[in-house]
Amino acid sequence: MSAALESLGVRPASRLFKALGDETRLRIIALLSHGELCVCHFESALGLTQSTTSRQLSVLRAAGVVEARREGSWVYYRLAPQMDEFCQEQLKTLTSSFARSQVLRDDVERLLKTRGPASCR
Repeated sequence: MSAALESLGVRPASRLFKALGDETRLRIIALLSHGELCVCHFESALGLTQSTTSRQLSVLRAAGVVEARREGSWVYYRLAPQMDEFCQEQLKTLTSSFARSQVLRDDVERLLKTRGPASCR
C-alpha cells in the first residue's frame, strides 16, 4: 500500500472493495447477511466445491470482511464487525440492496432448503 493511500486513511475501504470485487464473494456476503453459516451451506446454496468455497472465504477473511469459529470439525463464518465506520456503512448498504437481485434471492432460497441442524453432518 502506498504511503499516499495510507495517509488518506482509505486502506480499510480499499481492502473491503478489493475483497468484494468478485461475484462469488458477493453471493457469499449475501448469504451471510442472513446469519452464520458453515462451509457446506455455501456449497449447497451456490453449487460450489469445497475448495472454491474455502478459497473465496479465505479472501474475505484476510480482508476482515468475515470471521470464523470452529465447532468440532466444522468451521462457521459470519460477517465481521467493521472497525472502520465507512466500511461498516458500505457493507450495510450493500447487504440491504441484495433483495433486489433475483440471483441472490435464488441463492437464499436454496440455502433455506438445505440449512438445518443436521445439514453439516
